[in-house]
Amino acid sequence: MRKRILFIGGSLNQTTMMHQIAGHLTDCDCFFTPYYGDGFLDVLAKGGLLDFTILGGKARQSTVNYLQEKNLPIDYNGLLGNYDVAVTCSDLIVPQNVRHIPLVLVQEGMTDPENLIYRIVKFLKLPRYLASTSTTGLSDAYDVFCVASEGYRDMFIRKGINPEKIAVTGIPNFDNCRRYLDNDFPHRNYVLVATSDCRETFKYENRKEFIAYARRIAGEQQLIFKLHPNENAERATREINEYAPGALVFASGNTNHMIANCDVLITRFSSVVYVGLALGKQVYSEFKIDELQRQLPIQNGGTSAYRIAGVCRVLLENVDVPPARQHLYGVPTTIHLSHLQGKRRPRPAFSLFSRKFDSW
Repeated sequence: MRKRILFIGGSLNQTTMMHQIAGHLTDCDCFFTPYYGDGFLDVLAKGGLLDFTILGGKARQSTVNYLQEKNLPIDYNGLLGNYDVAVTCSDLIVPQNVRHIPLVLVQEGMTDPENLIYRIVKFLKLPRYLASTSTTGLSDAYDVFCVASEGYRDMFIRKGINPEKIAVTGIPNFDNCRRYLDNDFPHRNYVLVATSDCRETFKYENRKEFIAYARRIAGEQQLIFKLHPNENAERATREINEYAPGALVFASGNTNHMIANCDVLITRFSSVVYVGLALGKQVYSEFKIDELQRQLPIQNGGTSAYRIAGVCRVLLENVDVPPARQHLYGVPTTIHLSHLQGKRRPRPAFSLFSRKFDSW
């Protein structure tokens, strides 16, 4: 019987990651869904009140469009059920219908800083989504957490995450940045500013001051702004034209290609900073650069999706795979499944473990 896997998307970055992982699991029945929640969150999302998040609005529509364009099987909210494994890029919300099956969490990219809200949410055990991605991994509802690098592994352990659940696999979209050097973006040798959606997600940002900061760094060099996909493009363009006349503004386009062709990259809290660092660009960020260097996603030639698929296969087997054989599936660290408890599914009596294992 073919195994069934549910891939939970979110932003376009998250969804494309899910698609890449599924590409290494073609012997399984893979279904995809936009990000979703339960109860009142689902009601709010359907009412359009969460359109500023990946539960609705442009982010959700981008995911739906991508899944339809790629002709991928869609199971909205995983309602078909009977899945053997679920894979997600965010555990800020863990829907009830995937809590009883093995769950793989994949790090999407950079996490938000550990500010006062993060500390309040963690101390009072408030809903994790109130502190955004700073609380990534804190649900402990997953069985394996696939992270970008040893630096991130250390950071998540410091936050209190069980080290036995962490696998350093690298993450798709950030594990082979050199491929972005081959592009047809027409501009070269400029200063690129990758903006954020702080204001759209009800965080404070002084955009006038940020633009002035970028102008000081650029000096006489051409300044190009790439707007965040979730940003109010009309407002942002108007502000840039007022405070940085002569700057070019792109509301769409391949951000990674733009980074590959720039001399300097300016961000605030964006994962694209890792593309700049991997390509040796001069980078400005509100995070410490030496810390970002330690956390830089491993550059493994684009094999992260294969490694994560290997983790899924270990979970699908429902047994502890001997460490000496985990390398067969690209699993870079020993994965123990003793914490699965009630999530284990009984193996059919007629199944020949060794034959199935060698056939993967």
